[in-house]
Amino acid sequence: MEAPLAERIRPQKLEDYISQSHLVGPNGSLTQQIANGNIPSLLFWGSPGTGKTTLAQIIAQQSNRPFYSLSAINSGVKEVREVIEKAKQSGGIFTAKNPILFIDEIHRFSKSQQDSLLAAVEKGWITLIGATTENPSFEVIPALLSRCQVYILNPFSKNDLLLLLERAMKEDQILKTKKIKLIETEALLRLSGGDGRKLLNIFELVVNASSENKIVITNELVLRLVQQNTVLYDKTGEQHYDIVSAFIKSIRGSDPNGAVYWLARMVEGGEDVKFIARRMLILSSEDIGNANPTALIMANNTFQAVTTIGYPESRIILSQCAVYLATSPKSNASYMAINQAQAIVKQTGDLPVPIHLRNAPTKLMKELGYGEAYQYSHSFENNFSNQEYLPDEISNTVFYNPGNNSRENGTREFLKNRWKDKYGY
Repeated sequence: MEAPLAERIRPQKLEDYISQSHLVGPNGSLTQQIANGNIPSLLFWGSPGTGKTTLAQIIAQQSNRPFYSLSAINSGVKEVREVIEKAKQSGGIFTAKNPILFIDEIHRFSKSQQDSLLAAVEKGWITLIGATTENPSFEVIPALLSRCQVYILNPFSKNDLLLLLERAMKEDQILKTKKIKLIETEALLRLSGGDGRKLLNIFELVVNASSENKIVITNELVLRLVQQNTVLYDKTGEQHYDIVSAFIKSIRGSDPNGAVYWLARMVEGGEDVKFIARRMLILSSEDIGNANPTALIMANNTFQAVTTIGYPESRIILSQCAVYLATSPKSNASYMAINQAQAIVKQTGDLPVPIHLRNAPTKLMKELGYGEAYQYSHSFENNFSNQEYLPDEISNTVFYNPGNNSRENGTREFLKNRWKDKYGY
């Protein structure tokens, strides 16, 4: 049987790898490690089709190490121990040639299955590379997480996806025999959702749908063919992120009907209840925040409840939470505040802490004036002292702008009474 297009053009060398320049570009955090073969145990966290498996294979090949691969979907402790035993026999302990064990979808491993990896990682029998679409902080046990470097793989950019299409047409032995003309690419790019594998699957579907050697690809053609071949729900990747995206955007858009519909699609598709609840937990802070702080409590309680209960009863709790969040006032002010603050930190680096805010645990520090001019807020009227809390270089910078809702309008008045002369609320 013919391999899929994504597999046929899978890059074998780092210079052919598209995307993730923050990791494998000239100044990427992984570039030097790959070059000298000094690879730590890693966890690649990213959406489907962002190149996690490919990058693991390239690392093994370019560092000249034995490579073993398991999928957490169909492997257990027995398979893990068998591979570790093979790895121990094929590589030296604590050498640059430690075998690499790649585990796809490592978040699907149970605690006991993850425990079975600890000794091998700690003693250097293997270098573990795990791939996950879920937040490792939630899905990987702390002992294993602490022994791994976590790298985030981003969805493909528009330029990355276009490069991928160009490579497919130029390098694939089958596509090279056809005369393919890309008149429009918008539908291909939009339907891919930044998933490189999905883009190539759709592209191959469109090409194979024609019996002609000359193929003209337009948005209309792509949309028509994809709609004919779309399944109800694929929780392993194809529509998984499209549907949860529609679910989240319905809640953000204050539409409980849309939210419940997309929730039903996930429930009928057998989606993991924790996955759904976790997305609502993130949304409750990102999109509602201090417009209704109770939303975070509601979402967290929902996460705890459905984790304990499971299907089918958890669908009721999920629905209650989705409706509550959809009908709640919205604010992304806290989300925007931390984004802006992080951007300033990246631009300005490690600015010194103002001396009056510094701790003074030693005599020398006290003599140097650490904390000397600090004004204890509770010693002043209304528990407030108009002093500087930011480094001088970014004094008066506003990160938090309260949203336009009843609760945060009250917050704005509070800040205006305190900081009008400084921040201009």
